[in-house]
Amino acid sequence: MARETSPRGGSSSGAGRIAQGVFAYGLIARMWVRSTLAYRASFVMMTVGNFAACALDFVAIMLMFSQIDALGGFSLPEVAFLYGTSGVALGLADLLLGSMDRLGRRVRDGTLDVLLLRPAPVFAQVAADRFALRRLGRITQALLVLGWSVSRLDVEWTVGRVLMVPLMVLCGTAIFGSVFTTGAAFQFWAQDAAEVQNSFTYGGNALLQYPPTVFAKDLVRGVTFLVPLAFVNWLPALRLLGREDPLGLPGWADFLGPEVAVLMCAGAALAWRRGLRAYRSTGS
Repeated sequence: MARETSPRGGSSSGAGRIAQGVFAYGLIARMWVRSTLAYRASFVMMTVGNFAACALDFVAIMLMFSQIDALGGFSLPEVAFLYGTSGVALGLADLLLGSMDRLGRRVRDGTLDVLLLRPAPVFAQVAADRFALRRLGRITQALLVLGWSVSRLDVEWTVGRVLMVPLMVLCGTAIFGSVFTTGAAFQFWAQDAAEVQNSFTYGGNALLQYPPTVFAKDLVRGVTFLVPLAFVNWLPALRLLGREDPLGLPGWADFLGPEVAVLMCAGAALAWRRGLRAYRSTGS
């Protein structure tokens, strides 16, 4: 098996490091969960607050549809389907990797050095840091909207179409997770790029909640070819709902979500490794 040199000069198998990272992530996340559940009333209030804050976005969509019958040619259940799939995917990525945006702060104040000295992969430590179980509120709210939309869609549900829904969510989670990781890696050089990262994650989610037909084609091309967020839900949803692609892409492009997710994960992993190797501490 190929060997990989770690940033500290050691070497270990890729599979071994992944297993070590997953184990370390689980331990750190469990620690934060136990800490959170020590104050159950506070946890419940924060989770409910997170649920309510996310629900307001869908309330705005419902208010919009109280005045119109369709948005960009899409009905309320179809828009709710886009909202739900994107929301669940981002929610899962945010739960697992949402703490990555704190990396810039660690780089600036030098506390990343502490993580480098611990016998656990730095990525797992950064990702699991302050694991926020309250983010389940966002996931729950998006799941409810998704379930409601699926029950109202005018779609003939075959086995293949049913399987497309969880596959969309899994691929979307991987794509959003890759953006979180790439944004964090960029902070090794920029040191203060959390807002740039958020514009592609939370901003991208806000974009994907609406049909691609309401946006300019240049914007749709950007989120298809430059930052391929369109593969989170736009392209597979168009195929599922029987809608035409506004860019006129070939039909097989609607099924490229898994391939795009794998490529983005590989690119994010490469960016992270290069960023970590370029880190030279604060010098203080």
